[in-house]
Amino acid sequence: MPTDALAPYDAVLIHSFGGPERQEDVLPFLERVTGGRGIPRERLEEVGSHYTARGGRSPINDETRALRDALATELERRGAPRPVVWGNRFAEPFTAQTLTDAAEHGWRRLIAITTSAYPSYSGCRSYREDLASALTEIRRAHPDMPLHVDRISPYATHPGFSQTTARLAADAVAALLQDTGLPADSVRLVCVTHSIPHAQDDMSGLPPGGAYTRWHHEITAAVTHHVAVTHGLPDLPDLAYCSRSGPPTQPWLEPDISDRITALAADGVRGVVVAPVGFTADHMEVVYDLDETAAAVAHSHAMAFTRVPTVRCDPEFVAALADLITERAAQVRDHDDISPRAGDIGCARGCCPNPRGWRPAVGEDDVEPTAFSGGQA
Repeated sequence: MPTDALAPYDAVLIHSFGGPERQEDVLPFLERVTGGRGIPRERLEEVGSHYTARGGRSPINDETRALRDALATELERRGAPRPVVWGNRFAEPFTAQTLTDAAEHGWRRLIAITTSAYPSYSGCRSYREDLASALTEIRRAHPDMPLHVDRISPYATHPGFSQTTARLAADAVAALLQDTGLPADSVRLVCVTHSIPHAQDDMSGLPPGGAYTRWHHEITAAVTHHVAVTHGLPDLPDLAYCSRSGPPTQPWLEPDISDRITALAADGVRGVVVAPVGFTADHMEVVYDLDETAAAVAHSHAMAFTRVPTVRCDPEFVAALADLITERAAQVRDHDDISPRAGDIGCARGCCPNPRGWRPAVGEDDVEPTAFSGGQA
């Protein structure tokens, strides 16, 4: 076992959502994502057309590959080289196959970091459930290959994420101001994240919940303040949402980004910079909902528009992930009571519960909690 800064971990797992890479993968991918929710096939085909327009390929896999390679390089630079592998919930390489390959390599303990940075069921616990399901599958098929996976808790409030996001937003604002010549007070920054049902937000984080929106408002305020100080835009934190789905009768977080842009135009705003603070990489939601739909709405109102890049494999963000992994390894080494199954330091048992019923998740005992206990993310 290595005795460097990443001991006792044999490898690092980047745990991602995944996306299709060929046209024939699109509908099967969407069926996996929406499994059990009764989404009509015509709706899946409509969403699939967003991928078809781009050759059936999502940008997320290439960006995850780049992140994997950048993190491996950073760990090697720090003198703690580790294999960095990649597994997806909904597309190849699937989590179970990646972990099976890890076990066959003789790796016995991995540290996982999720490409979703915020606490919620869809952004945190669902990934923990995916890990638990994969480990159960491996243990049944290969009882002679013990494997344990710990994971990093949501990290959006880490300076390496928030400061990278703020810097990228400031750069985008500078470019728009230079290209258009607009006065800074006529331009607004709008931060954007993925909408989720109100009920899911209410159950995120420690009681009384609301961690998903609370974290996003915190990041939005910090990013907006940085841009205001740097370029003189109004210091008016503004958070909007994209990619709402589900029945119209179910309340989801609002306002939608397109509606927000329309309201700003009515207020006389002449330029808008959209910062996807809720994403670490470009999903189809970012490309279609922001680069196409939101941009078209802005242009229909004669507004200048630009979109801030996601953090992707920015060196500052990659260094932050390496810091988180190193800190977690030190915590494990220094606390004998943290067993390989103890999972998340910072996530409480039962946090961000599955709205469709309890399922085992990495980071807690295989016992259903009697009530929502919240979780610190």
